[in-house]
Amino acid sequence: MIYFDAASTSYYKPETVKHAVVEAMSKFGNGGRGGHSAAMAATRSIYSVRARLAPLFGARPNQIAFTYNATAALNMAIFGLLGNGGHAITTVLEHNSVLRPLYQLQRKGLSLDFVGFAPDGDLDYDAFGKLLKKETRCVIVTHCSNVTGQITNLDYLADFCNRHDLILIIDAAQSAGLFKINIARLGRSIVCFTGHKGLLGPQGTGGLVANDVEIAPMFIGGTGSDSFTQHHSEIFPESLEAGTLNSHGLAGLAAGAQHINEKGMEVMLNEGLALAKGFEDGVRDIEGVKILGNCKLQRAPIVCMNIGGLDSVEVEAALADRKICVRGGFHCAPLMHKALGTEIQGAVRFSFSSFNTELQVQFAMQAVREIVKELA
Repeated sequence: MIYFDAASTSYYKPETVKHAVVEAMSKFGNGGRGGHSAAMAATRSIYSVRARLAPLFGARPNQIAFTYNATAALNMAIFGLLGNGGHAITTVLEHNSVLRPLYQLQRKGLSLDFVGFAPDGDLDYDAFGKLLKKETRCVIVTHCSNVTGQITNLDYLADFCNRHDLILIIDAAQSAGLFKINIARLGRSIVCFTGHKGLLGPQGTGGLVANDVEIAPMFIGGTGSDSFTQHHSEIFPESLEAGTLNSHGLAGLAAGAQHINEKGMEVMLNEGLALAKGFEDGVRDIEGVKILGNCKLQRAPIVCMNIGGLDSVEVEAALADRKICVRGGFHCAPLMHKALGTEIQGAVRFSFSSFNTELQVQFAMQAVREIVKELA
């Protein structure tokens, strides 16, 4: 099997990640719930995860709260900051993890505006200022489109938000582990991430990094401390971590972050980008192949394409028959597909990682040529 679906989840993982999870399951009790050796082993491990992740976000360990995934983190941030209404600005790049919480709040009174594309295919950054209102509270953006891989200019948006006293909420599901995010330079902001993609950890792990922002907790309950207090903890990150954390999965996430820290984030990104460019260059001129998005923009190792008028799921199935794993369909990003004009056909997404090889890329390019001859 050849796996080109890293934007969905990291199938290829360092062996250290697997070993860390197995070891944790044999040694950990419940972190923060007791002073015995098993509980303390979990407690120390959870802190070590924060410490290993912190450099990847330009953060301090105590700025990181853990959740199940990026979706849970985004829900916490969006509902925690916009539950009482106001106005928010977002973009057509967004995943349903952003859109659906915003739509639900919109039905309850939130005012919402969307930034589209400029003629060059990049976001229309001038539109943020045009959409600004006196009741605007947040800007919510993805750092990296999960369809085309294009990167959002966080420096521009951070400056915009700081000038207008807004909070910047960032969906880093696709970028965490690939692109360094320095939250200390972003001002009042929240970065929401998942552990199972670029960070190479297990599924069921993720979190958010908060800088100078108070977030109302979505869940309340046991925290392992102050048991006689009727009110939930207001101390971050404990305030957002009610209940038992996934210490076994987080141990694997720590190992994934350690692998990135040791090998180098930029090295791993460039390896994936080189493979993506090689694939794109190899299929671009095949008759009927259309590459989606402006590939001159900064992007993640993603190539999104279609073959003639073929349904993207049909192409995905043809590739799967050749033991090549990709993602066809709409990628939970409906506004992006409407903007690209692929709301009927969908798109075929190849997403690469540093664990892929040039030989695999060559095999995939040949498969595309064969599918064009067979189906187009």
